[in-house]
Amino acid sequence: MIALIDYGAGNLTSVKKALAAVGADVFVPVRPEELTAARGIIVPGVGHFGATRALVDEWVGAIRTRVDEGCPLLGICLGMQWLYESSDESPALKGLVVLPGRVVRLKADGLKVPHVGWNSLALVREDSVIAGVAPGAQVYYTHSYVAPLTADTAAVTEHGQPFAAVVQRGRVAGVQFHPEKSGDVGLRILRNFCAF
Repeated sequence: MIALIDYGAGNLTSVKKALAAVGADVFVPVRPEELTAARGIIVPGVGHFGATRALVDEWVGAIRTRVDEGCPLLGICLGMQWLYESSDESPALKGLVVLPGRVVRLKADGLKVPHVGWNSLALVREDSVIAGVAPGAQVYYTHSYVAPLTADTAAVTEHGQPFAAVVQRGRVAGVQFHPEKSGDVGLRILRNFCAF
């Protein structure tokens, strides 16, 4: 069972449909203690980093406990940004702090921000979350903030500047794009995550 976290900032319907397409059983926990039944956790997200304020200490503690126990965790778009220490979009808020670094506004060098639309992935290392994804594969983005390039970066995209498109550290992974809107490539990534 994959737990899909609803904190009011994600398109749960699209993510649920994509997970159903890869054969995953999904539930939306109402209380943090329900995460004990999860064999994987997905934190989706659309919009402002401030929306993560709804993930109060009880949820943060439950998610961190499950991660510490080895439960796979995937952050999607804003959910990926939440994996880091903090974001310039809402500096007073702390992230989950399972990945080091701070999320910053995209410096697009004259290109339009937010970055919306299809862009390619440059694979920089092999990781299980992107197994079988071809170099240059196209995925769908909509965002204004980006995670730093670190040793956890598995794939990079460029929109005025290079940024982390896919990250993975052990059983924790994140994608800046929306796999649920990225066709076969997105489904492959969700399938890979469900097989962690």
